[in-house]
Amino acid sequence: MIQSLSKLLKQVDARKSQLDALRPLPPATVASLHDKLALEWTYHSNAIEGNTLSLRETQIVLEGVTVGGRSLREHLEAINHRAAIAWVEELLQAGKPITEWDVRQLHQLVLKGIDPDHAGRYRTENVAIVGASHTPPAAVLVPEQMAELLRWYSSAACSLHPIERAAEFHTRFEQIHPFIDGNGRTGRLLMNFSLMRDGYPPAVLRKENRLNYYQALDIAATRRDYSAIVALVAKEVGRSLDIYLEVIQGKAPRHARQTKKSVGRGDEW
Repeated sequence: MIQSLSKLLKQVDARKSQLDALRPLPPATVASLHDKLALEWTYHSNAIEGNTLSLRETQIVLEGVTVGGRSLREHLEAINHRAAIAWVEELLQAGKPITEWDVRQLHQLVLKGIDPDHAGRYRTENVAIVGASHTPPAAVLVPEQMAELLRWYSSAACSLHPIERAAEFHTRFEQIHPFIDGNGRTGRLLMNFSLMRDGYPPAVLRKENRLNYYQALDIAATRRDYSAIVALVAKEVGRSLDIYLEVIQGKAPRHARQTKKSVGRGDEW
């Protein structure tokens, strides 16, 4: 591990220790922070994949209101992602090792009502990822590679730092690309399942960092160099920790105190 990455992980862990020292946290504060991060997670994960709902529109959809000028698919993507987060939280409460059935169920929730023919089913066709330097394995190899991925996650990966483990888990999943559609959203849900299982808040990989995110995944997939994707995830975990700490300590979140620059529809609050 390069020295700068080691330093970054230590800084994140220091903030996590600071948050842990404040536990138990006020229930109302925990609930509001949970809802805030879940909304951002849903908005950004969908936006990365091309969903045009703004953050505010995503919130409105999750409150049960239809937004004019937006497709049914975009509405379903928001509703489904929230349901998938709830499923991740159920898995965490159960405390059981994650299985292939859990992964397929998560994917089924992501594509519910959108693509019923493929929701929760491994792909049976070979695919290529647009813009990526690597090619996913042949469809016939997907079940075997998914089984191996979960064996790795439950054994060899346990020796990694939790953030490294989550980032590499996500990368390996995306390399396999086990489904026809919905791999990005499902992979980020699995990544955050791993982080939250180890006591970290979710990493919200933001729309504005999409290019760096894709490049980091590609480097990891082609060179087996996970440092860039680990660093990106670590920074976003740190951002989530900062939100928790600053709200609990009665300060305005750091990102809210900065002058906001317009970055298209995604900056509507």
